[in-house]
Order: sequence, then C-alpha cells, then structure tokens
Amino acid sequence: MKLSRPWFWPSWPTRLRAGCIVSPDQYLRHIPRLFRALGAGSFEAGAVHRSPNGAGVAIWLPPGVHGDTALVEAAIADSVARDMQGDVGAVFEMTEHHRPSEPHWYLSLIGVEALHQNKGYGAALLEHALYYCDREHRAAYLWSSNKQNTSLYQRHGFEVVTTIQVGSSPPIFLMLRRPR
Repeated sequence: MKLSRPWFWPSWPTRLRAGCIVSPDQYLRHIPRLFRALGAGSFEAGAVHRSPNGAGVAIWLPPGVHGDTALVEAAIADSVARDMQGDVGAVFEMTEHHRPSEPHWYLSLIGVEALHQNKGYGAALLEHALYYCDREHRAAYLWSSNKQNTSLYQRHGFEVVTTIQVGSSPPIFLMLRRPR
C-alpha cells in the first residue's frame, strides 16, 4: 500500500504539524518517510488495513512487533524544526513509557481522507482490528494529539490513561482498551 496520497497528510492529526514542520511543502516532503518508518513493522506483519474505497487507513503494530526506532529518529531529525526536536523526542519517549507492559496491539496511525470523514470509515477500521484484539484477548493502545478524535476511540472502548504535554506540544491523550 502506498501512503503518499496527498489527501492523507493534511488530515493527519497535529502530532507533528503543531509548529514542528514549519511549512506545508516540508510537511509533504518529509511526512511520507516518517509514516514509512512508523509503519515498517506493520507492513511486514500484515497489520495495515484500508477501507474498501481506499479513503482510510489504519497502521497497527501487533503484539511483539516494534517500529524501527532508528528510522523514526532519523526521520524526525530530518523533518522537524531543530528547536522542536527535543520536545518531539520527549513526547515519543513519554508515550513509550506509558505503553502497556503486557503484549498488546498498538495503533500507530489512522487517517481518513478529509472528504470521507464522519462517514464511518475510521470506526470500521477500528472495529476490524479490535475484533482480532478481542479474539486474542489482547489490549489495544494508542495516543492521540487531537482531542476531537478521543470520542471515536472512547465509543470503541478506549479510555484515557493519562494526558501528557511537553513544551509547546499539544496535549497528547494516551488511551488503552482492554479486551472484551
């Protein structure tokens, strides 16, 4: 699956857009590399799902599969404004600190084309993966920098574990869903 469709980048939450990547052209130039780094293990594990019409995608890391930290760090170093790199690194570090210790599914990225949002594609992508979480009796973990998205996750059983904020970052909502 190719993740460089232009619609995906502007609809991605504020994780890195909030002053970290200073211009839209830099965002479009650098974010595909960061997405590939964040999702490398997901592609290899077959844990990337898209809606039937291609309007949405969810990138999960299954239990025992981890992203490539070196690739992520390199992508951040090349794409994030130098004065923001410490804050971004600290945010990633804190989200990892709060990650569950037991085997779990991690929602690395989810996005729906702006013209197709609020039509159930994000919910369907979540439900698809959460079915497997429940079948395997595994928790699911995510973090969101967009407060508006937390209600979608809560409707699917996620609870806010804690909220973190580093420097000028937006509030980051760490969320966990226990298996049902």
